[in-house]
Amino acid sequence: MWTKKLWVLGIIGAILTTTACSSGSGNAADGNKSDKPLSADGKTIVTLTMLDSSPFYEALEKKFEAKYPDIDLRINSYLKAGENMDGAAYEKFKKMTNTAVLAGKGGDIIEASALPVNDYIDKKLLLDMDDYISKDNGLDKNDFQMNVLESLKLKGGLYTIPEGYSMRVFIGDGDVIGDQKLNDKEWNWKEFADASKELLAKVGQSGSSARYALANDPPEVVLQWIVMDSYGAWVDAAGKKASFDSPEFINLMEEIKKMYNEGIITSKPAEMGQQLFYTTVLRSPGDFIEGLHAYFKNPKLLTMPHNGPASGNRIIPNSQFVIQAKSPVKEEALKFISFLLSEEGQSIEGRSGLSFLQSVNYNKLDGIQEQVKSGGYKLPDGQSVQVGDDDFDQFKDVLKQGGSFDDLDVQVIKSVWEESTQYFNGQKPAADVAKLIQNRTSLYLNE
Repeated sequence: MWTKKLWVLGIIGAILTTTACSSGSGNAADGNKSDKPLSADGKTIVTLTMLDSSPFYEALEKKFEAKYPDIDLRINSYLKAGENMDGAAYEKFKKMTNTAVLAGKGGDIIEASALPVNDYIDKKLLLDMDDYISKDNGLDKNDFQMNVLESLKLKGGLYTIPEGYSMRVFIGDGDVIGDQKLNDKEWNWKEFADASKELLAKVGQSGSSARYALANDPPEVVLQWIVMDSYGAWVDAAGKKASFDSPEFINLMEEIKKMYNEGIITSKPAEMGQQLFYTTVLRSPGDFIEGLHAYFKNPKLLTMPHNGPASGNRIIPNSQFVIQAKSPVKEEALKFISFLLSEEGQSIEGRSGLSFLQSVNYNKLDGIQEQVKSGGYKLPDGQSVQVGDDDFDQFKDVLKQGGSFDDLDVQVIKSVWEESTQYFNGQKPAADVAKLIQNRTSLYLNE
């Protein structure tokens, strides 16, 4: 079940692009108008290529062209209305798009969530937008979630801009945690295990039915999402190196197995409420309420345990856009990026994820806060919720703090899952399995 979830996430995140015809080869920075592709009515053509469009992008196109009437934005979607993507179509599309980018062809703007962006940066195929974003007077930098944008930088530059972002967080049962202090801003998985033992002992003394810190997933799956949330601790994507054979990773595998052996975590199915903690993804300001209360009546928002340097919750970008360095309309393409990051662009109905503008996120949270106070806010099941002002302050602090982003590679995550089962089912020692993961990952990274 988890494998399917992982690959679905990988496919959803792999919204790529299709080759789009864009005539002209001049440089937007120093070329003449005649160097740029023009429509029949004299507008500059800018192509945006992606796997699948949506009503949000249709609205974005109309509003962008209304603001810039001299630009003809053309969205080229690989999938037509009503078409579904299967694995074969996805792989064909990915290969075709990669070939186009390496040849300097395709769209001016490309949705490149699962393309090898680091390789493109090395080959100088993408435009670094950092300088433009920092100097663009049309944007209010004081309103940016700069911590999130900073976390998205690769090799010192800002080469990708998403339409929004999501954040993976940890949720605890506030009724059980009570006043117990959890150092969740800095805790690792061993400290999580120690804290869970104390909490489970407290639950046991209360006479409640059996509970677990985590349930439902086998150890190789838990290892998998731990690696995803601390990917940079094990993989240096830019340097094409991995450290899965390190003592730290071997200790991590042993710690996970120990938690299962001691009954802190179980792979057995558990009903809602039997777990002390859950991990979930916040995709909108409303998820700070609905997403948390889906698990507990009194949820406590926490930071995921981590291995490696403390860096906060994991940032998951939604639909990352790049600009081809050889595009003849870089100037116009940058205007699109600027519009996407503007209050007007970020406020269009249907945009996915949390906003890069604090004002957009905070206004939505303030509206929810007023509804909660008046009793007008209801959960999907019709129940009211009790959320204090301090909780809303915490939500805003979490957004301010941002988090960490690593350019995950699904093949690396798959290798961790497939090879680690040999340790968790007792076939091989942890050190031997760590070497298998290291060798397999190193070969893949250097292909």
